[in-house]
Amino acid sequence: MPYLDDPLIIFTDLDGSLLDHHDYRWQPAQPWLDKLSVAQVPLILTTSKTSAEVAELQADLNLTKQPFIAENGAIIHLPPDWREEDAAPFHLSGASYREIRQTLVELRQRYDFEFRGFGDVTAKQVAVWTGLAVKDAALAMQRDASEPLIWFGNDLDFAHLKKCLTREGLSLTRGGRFWHVMGAGAGKGQAVQWLTARYQQKRGHPVLSIGLGDGPNDLSMLETVNYAVVIKGHHEHEMPLQRDDVTQVFRTDEFGPRGWSQGLNHFITLL
Repeated sequence: MPYLDDPLIIFTDLDGSLLDHHDYRWQPAQPWLDKLSVAQVPLILTTSKTSAEVAELQADLNLTKQPFIAENGAIIHLPPDWREEDAAPFHLSGASYREIRQTLVELRQRYDFEFRGFGDVTAKQVAVWTGLAVKDAALAMQRDASEPLIWFGNDLDFAHLKKCLTREGLSLTRGGRFWHVMGAGAGKGQAVQWLTARYQQKRGHPVLSIGLGDGPNDLSMLETVNYAVVIKGHHEHEMPLQRDDVTQVFRTDEFGPRGWSQGLNHFITLL
């Protein structure tokens, strides 16, 4: 269990975790956000949301000096003081959005797959799907390296779609509301590993990590960090973590930001 004198970084999912699944509020977690800020513990937003969405949330949460992970790990955004060592603010893993959309459209035309992605609809429709305001839905459509889908077809066709995407170097990841198509080499776990290594390099010694998430797209992150908080979800998806160290996994009985706070209460004792 990490203590105050341990160097600590925290990776957190947003929707259904730090943010409430229904109204996207984080206020029940504010006491912990204040504690982490005072203790200067890095809090890395790790989400399926776009860079445009996360940038706004970072400002609201006073986290603009921290890196963040967007689009399920396909994008890592580095703050200005990190970019002296990097040519660009984004570390892009996998295919671009244009390439993903082109592949999906071609596969749908060829096999008559029944799905709709963000690129097929208007911001008003994305707002209906997500519960976001239309202006926020527009930010969710500013994608760089992944495409959320709603599948309307049968299981057999869905298995066929998966195989087709694999052949094209793409993968499907299950989120809380959508399936997400992105490059096969992208993922929250890979992004967390990359950023953790950078933190250790910058600090000159190992760091401890805590990860918090509620959905299947969080599994790779929760399997990568030292301490995993599985937040109770509003979905029916199972969360079968592949970890031997069960004492370093905590499953909450609260949803959203209350569960998020419950997880930090469990693992952090002296902060």
